Amino acid sequence: MDLAKRTSRRRWSIVISPILLIAVTCYGLSYGSVSVSLREIWEVFTSSGEPLAQKIVMNLRFPRVLIGLLVGACLAASGALLQGVMKNPLADPGVIGVSAGGGLAAIMCMIVFPNLSYLLPILAFAGAFLTSIIIYLLSWSSGSSPLRIVLAGVAINALIGAITNGFMVIYSDRVQAVLPWLSGGLSGRSWYHLSFMAPYAITGLILSLFAIKTANLMLLGDDSAKLLGQKVELQRLSLILLSSLLAGAAVSVAGLVGFVGLVVPHAVRLLLGDDYRFLLPLSIVGGASLVVFADTIARSAIDPIELPVGILLAVIGAPFFLYLLKKRGVANA
Repeated sequence: MDLAKRTSRRRWSIVISPILLIAVTCYGLSYGSVSVSLREIWEVFTSSGEPLAQKIVMNLRFPRVLIGLLVGACLAASGALLQGVMKNPLADPGVIGVSAGGGLAAIMCMIVFPNLSYLLPILAFAGAFLTSIIIYLLSWSSGSSPLRIVLAGVAINALIGAITNGFMVIYSDRVQAVLPWLSGGLSGRSWYHLSFMAPYAITGLILSLFAIKTANLMLLGDDSAKLLGQKVELQRLSLILLSSLLAGAAVSVAGLVGFVGLVVPHAVRLLLGDDYRFLLPLSIVGGASLVVFADTIARSAIDPIELPVGILLAVIGAPFFLYLLKKRGVANA
């Protein structure tokens, strides 16, 4: 891509992305089975709104929108970091098994130990963290490589899927409570869910911004990074663990939401290039906006039926990703 064109796109993206985020947030707060105007939303936040609008916005939609923003941001940041570490634009928390590991831990908590539901974010992160360690160890052979990590991740993903199905068969009487979660969704999410998920998500997102320099150095390749004095293996492991924290935080409240960590960073990379100074922040904003937008449509388009947002994201994400592959090609990313 022409350097001047890419620079122009980066400048415009800095201006447009906050506007997009605000617009999507307002859309999520106002649109639904009961519409709430922007004026009414303003009055709610200035403590002068009608009781009905106050209840709809503050008790139902606002916490759900905030959770959607954090979930999308975490998944997109996790995907962006993994794609850089593995030098593979198809890498994603769901593809290599990180999300599945967090999901398995969360399912075990919900089905086997429902009295420990308050530990769900910690257990989801622990599951994602342990899965990352296992994948990293399996890929090690005098050092790790992006290709071995992806291959080990795909195998572990399949194994975790089989274990998850086994738990669902053994505890078939409790499966109904888990099925919506497996599809990925934000139905019924409240301030309670936000309170136990937000510390992990915000911590992970802040750490990801501090990891921008490391992620850019990893793009140079192992040999070049080592010549610059970088501890490549330690940095690769730290970025994978950070991705696990982000994925685990998202999984703990939203379930197995797919395609966000795959499509958003890849789309941003095609538009703005590989520089993580732009790629990561714009992926965070894009992921947050996409999840809230999709969730708003999912809960209101077929009223009174509410679709899991994971289903709608797959419907949106798969064709869009295929379009990107057709138009630009992964090799040109």
